[in-house]
Amino acid sequence: MRFENLEIIEPILKALKEQNYSEPTSIQAKAIPLVLQGHDVLGSAQTGTGKTAAFSIPILQHLYLDRERNQRSPKISGLIVTPTRELAIQIGESLTVYGKYTGIRNTVIFGGVNQGKQTDAVRKGVDVLVATPGRLLDLMSQGYISLKDIQYFVLDEADRMLDMGFIHDIKKIIAKLPSKRQSLFFSATMPDNIVELSRKILHNPKKVEVSPVSSTAETINQYLYYTNKSTKKDLLLHILDDEEMDQVLLFAKTKHGADRIDRSLRDKKIKSAAIHGGKSQNQRQKALQQFKDGQVRVLVATDIAARGIDIDKLRYVINYDIPNISETYVHRIGRSGRAGGEGVSISIAEPEENVFVKDIEKLINQRIEVIRDNPFPQTEKPMTAQEKKEFEKEKIKRKQEFFAAKNKKRGNQPGRDGRGPKKGRH
Repeated sequence: MRFENLEIIEPILKALKEQNYSEPTSIQAKAIPLVLQGHDVLGSAQTGTGKTAAFSIPILQHLYLDRERNQRSPKISGLIVTPTRELAIQIGESLTVYGKYTGIRNTVIFGGVNQGKQTDAVRKGVDVLVATPGRLLDLMSQGYISLKDIQYFVLDEADRMLDMGFIHDIKKIIAKLPSKRQSLFFSATMPDNIVELSRKILHNPKKVEVSPVSSTAETINQYLYYTNKSTKKDLLLHILDDEEMDQVLLFAKTKHGADRIDRSLRDKKIKSAAIHGGKSQNQRQKALQQFKDGQVRVLVATDIAARGIDIDKLRYVINYDIPNISETYVHRIGRSGRAGGEGVSISIAEPEENVFVKDIEKLINQRIEVIRDNPFPQTEKPMTAQEKKEFEKEKIKRKQEFFAAKNKKRGNQPGRDGRGPKKGRH
């Protein structure tokens, strides 16, 4: 099956073709027609199965056709709620890529940063809002965001949302949504509390289920280096001293990180190029062609920009940043060792990423071989997952106590972020 068979409109098909996406994944093939038909969907799928496109593409199509019919000005008609800023950013990048020729505008809002740029983007007008729960409720309480026009609602990673303690936030958000809407609900697991939550959100849903991608090709040799954040670049240069590594696809977590790595490699006279969502289509195509032709030795890519890259004889993949989604690791290293050829995967883990390595090994059901002969061994003690969780909880608690005391002193009622309601901002 090809995307053309799913009755996707030409502006979206054109963007997909530019990314070399031709065949939908299992969940895309199952979910896209249902969403286009207007059904609510209950999806059991993990990140890494292609579910972002499964809900992004039909929502973009609905909004594009709605606008053509109604000639309306941009307003928030689509809402996608996800638990972490990393996932929110990834979804926003996907919407931008798939919606390139639709004119549908999206923006991403999340906590931990100044809200100014986010509120400016909302004020200018957006069709689709991607949000983490806390920041969304913050901006709603301040009058920046209204959910009264939402037609399409997505709750992504529902089980992670509940694990992170967002259940009350989600219920508050649901209470503000119009009753007449199309809702999509995705969760990797379906315990009783998730099923109960889905019933409050969905109306006569169609169920879609896919298995996670977990197997790695037997022809890929996987290696792992443990190092420190401060010595990561030095270790990368040490690894690239091996002249046999003549064609390397290197994965970075963010587009800014990809640019930094690209600059540092070129400073050391290593021929490299970066491809990510911030580059134009022509720039990405040129970099990829130079890589295929051997003019560029290291192609530094983010996950979204690397989708659709298919290089028959690629042997080396380097995970400069360990992905926090285990399935992403499987997809990354699967770009080497194609068609029975031998591939080599090298992962570089700094202390905070050790926990991601354990998750990956659990998913693929094997230990990744650690290279002990490492001139830059890991010496910093990482936080355990529990320590990190407790640290984040304590940080949030102290922040809330600080602002509560501050507002009490001023005699204000605190808003969601503890700073009190802003007057005159609507």
